[in-house]
Amino acid sequence: MAPGARGGVAAATVIPYIRLMKRPILIHPDPRLKKVCAPVADISDDLRQLADDMLETMYDAPGIGLAAPQVGVLDRLIVLDCVREEGEPPRPLVMFNPEVIASSDEMNTYDEGCLSIPDQYAEVTRPKVVDVTWIDRDGKLHRETFDGLWATCVQHEIDHLNGKLFIDYLGPMKRQMITRKMQKLKRDRARG
Repeated sequence: MAPGARGGVAAATVIPYIRLMKRPILIHPDPRLKKVCAPVADISDDLRQLADDMLETMYDAPGIGLAAPQVGVLDRLIVLDCVREEGEPPRPLVMFNPEVIASSDEMNTYDEGCLSIPDQYAEVTRPKVVDVTWIDRDGKLHRETFDGLWATCVQHEIDHLNGKLFIDYLGPMKRQMITRKMQKLKRDRARG
């Protein structure tokens, strides 16, 4: 997830970073972004390295969340860190097989962005509070309640694992407009 214009995080110019990161981020439309990811059966050293690479890529972007399919890997793995307060220590989370097991009736609307859809933002309404279970990099099971931006980010990233993008919450005209902009961006990049 890219930091949005609202929610206390300034939007960044994203185009130049794409080729400098540890792992290149796929840009929509790409068929891999619409695939449902396979559960992780065993956490290997290769998957731990992937998680480290994804965190580095996410921070470099800069973003607050990244899902494995965004770097072309179709495993159920997300990373996030929504700490944005000056002087606050970072809180990087690595989640294998994350799952929302409960959500609040109360909703929250954020101006969401996505590292796979650079410089495009739209308001998306999601549950304000969610309970999530996941397995960490050491194979330990966790359960935590997330609220506000953290809840939005974890839901956004889990959506990626299910082949869903934030623009899928938008009306068809807005979604088509953003898709055309991304197609043009990809064409412009291909030309150099």
